[in-house]
Amino acid sequence: MADTTLFEKILSGNIPGNFVSRGESWGAFLDVYPRSEGHTLVVPVNPVQRITELSKSELGELFEGVKNVQSLLSTYYNTTDFTVVIHDGPNAGQEIPHVHVHVIPRIDGDEGRALPAMFPSANPPNPPDFASLANLCSKIKEASQ
Repeated sequence: MADTTLFEKILSGNIPGNFVSRGESWGAFLDVYPRSEGHTLVVPVNPVQRITELSKSELGELFEGVKNVQSLLSTYYNTTDFTVVIHDGPNAGQEIPHVHVHVIPRIDGDEGRALPAMFPSANPPNPPDFASLANLCSKIKEASQ
């Protein structure tokens, strides 16, 4: 049996959490290391590490939780803009081996950045290389057949 994750302990109440909302199969609490005020984690009760391990209904319910949290934060911060991030596995930056969705309200002047800041050394072609993209797309499709 795997060790109990930090998020399981928070969801069960063994470790305190500042819950902004809860559903039957998920909980949403403020991140203790927020990237900006209101940074909230939406976590499924099922303690799986990767999105692919969630059932279709669990995934749908998790994103209903994300939508619910966005609504709450929208009202409080008077914004409709959010950065929504999932680090799906350790190579993707996941620190706790339990699926979780970061919901971060975005407001003017918050100094948050876009996706390129996550990959500062990337050098994407400009203009886009559509032939290479089409080739890669074909290879990805072929690999799954």
